[in-house]
Amino acid sequence: MFEIFLTLLSALSYPLIHVANGWIFTSLEITPHVGLIYLPAFIRMLNVLVLGKVKGTLATALGGIFLMMVFKDHSVVGFMNVLCSASGPLLAVILFRFYTGRDVNLLSLKDLAIVTLGYCLANALVHHVVWTIFDPAQLVSPHQLLWMMLGDFNGALIGAYVLKWTASYFNIGGPSQRS
Repeated sequence: MFEIFLTLLSALSYPLIHVANGWIFTSLEITPHVGLIYLPAFIRMLNVLVLGKVKGTLATALGGIFLMMVFKDHSVVGFMNVLCSASGPLLAVILFRFYTGRDVNLLSLKDLAIVTLGYCLANALVHHVVWTIFDPAQLVSPHQLLWMMLGDFNGALIGAYVLKWTASYFNIGGPSQRS
């Protein structure tokens, strides 16, 4: 029951942090979907790293659906964006496990930086493929992919440092064992 509560709490935090990020870092936006600091990128990673692959991906997807409700966006592109947002961190964690043969250690800044970099690449690529297919109007700059990766990396890395500090402070972490 607690895990369901935590999953729903994580799902609700995602749109709140997304809206706050847009308000705080509005001057650093390249487009409405790309900014130089995107803190919700970390929430997506946190969901998968802490809640596990299934519940973490579900929390991000639910958060994306809540966000669509906030912005009254019920388009195919909106749903595809939710799928992209939920799949990026999942792909990064799966690829990390595949290449290293182990789970991410939440106390290791090296592990967090590697999985964050993988996430940023996966997330930006998946979003841009979807935008190319479903909504080419989203593609406003040839450098947009790099800007999105940088914004996700900045937001996720800030969060990773907070996660590392929190995990160390409360003596939690080690390899993530959730599925």
